[in-house]
Amino acid sequence: MRKNKIWRATLTPLASIIGSGFLVIAPLLGYAVGSWSTIAMLLIVLLAYCIGWVIRFNIAQLDKDANPAAPLLTVIELTSKFILAIAYLISIAFYIRLFASFVLNAFNMSTHIAIANSIATVCLLCIAITGVFRGLSGMEVAEEFAVSIKLSIIAALLVGLTAYQFQTPAESLFIPSAPVSDPIHALRLLAGMLLVVQGFETSRYLGSAYSARHRIQTMKYAQWLSALIYLVFVTLAHSLLPISNSSPSETAIITMSQQVSLLLPILLTVAAVMSQFSAAVADTAGFGGLFHEVIKKKHSERTGYTVAVCLAIALIWSTNLFSIITLASQAFALYYLTQCMTAWLLAGEIQATTKRRWLRCAFTLLVIILALVVLFAIPAESL
Repeated sequence: MRKNKIWRATLTPLASIIGSGFLVIAPLLGYAVGSWSTIAMLLIVLLAYCIGWVIRFNIAQLDKDANPAAPLLTVIELTSKFILAIAYLISIAFYIRLFASFVLNAFNMSTHIAIANSIATVCLLCIAITGVFRGLSGMEVAEEFAVSIKLSIIAALLVGLTAYQFQTPAESLFIPSAPVSDPIHALRLLAGMLLVVQGFETSRYLGSAYSARHRIQTMKYAQWLSALIYLVFVTLAHSLLPISNSSPSETAIITMSQQVSLLLPILLTVAAVMSQFSAAVADTAGFGGLFHEVIKKKHSERTGYTVAVCLAIALIWSTNLFSIITLASQAFALYYLTQCMTAWLLAGEIQATTKRRWLRCAFTLLVIILALVVLFAIPAESL
């Protein structure tokens, strides 16, 4: 598997998709829609897959014409890259800072902000050194290590939850949740949770190492695997969730897992740490590829890794990341919106009239949906 090029290209988007939101998605859905959690999760991953389809369309079309002449397309693409760069920088800093918090929390030292910032800084410097001296392949090795541990623990969690279902009386498996009192508010929460499964867009900016065909194929694999994991996890975890009208904490599922096994909270804490680290590495890799593309390939991705880490360190020491992380969610939603606009323009180059009209109708619908997400979604991080 380590030598398989397809798997290595799948790692970066997969690491980002199954990132910091994995452990909190089930409690969030239980809080938002109660017993409709599985259906809501299905709708979220389907919308995410549609957005992934848009980005895959853009990869294929732009690969045919690396320098599209349309002025409006050039402006939209440049704007989208600027938006994504900001989102990546905030996310990288946030993930690593959260990584440091989880580590210190294990030793009951979570109140030591300066120590947490120092750990985050050292970790970011290690990522930068790996990227500068070993390039994308070195970053993928770091991701592989973290993702392998995380997937192993997720597998253990799903097996434990499955066994728990058989050991629990049938009448108590699906405890009725608190009713959805405000459907509009619930929809806004679900729109915000779309960004929990964000990360597949990193495939677009790995063009220096992988062909368009490989990036399109592996983005699909990452979305299929992550969708399966999310759906199974949310379905099995529902019986653990308490009836509550208060928003859940980010460690809620870790506490609840004690009902299944005394070992799971320990394993899930490790998974949380690995999730933050692998997501930060994936977004750093994405930023490097984005940087390389924006500056017309005058500098390599390795320079982009250095820029990303330096700016992320500056954010960690100068800003309260927990107060601005919602900006990253909104920026990702806005980026997806601009990508749909790019796809709409690129669809105009397709000769077949029927296909062109069908594509433009689909892209227009997604533009409307994402505009509503940008304007009205309640980001999961703000709960």
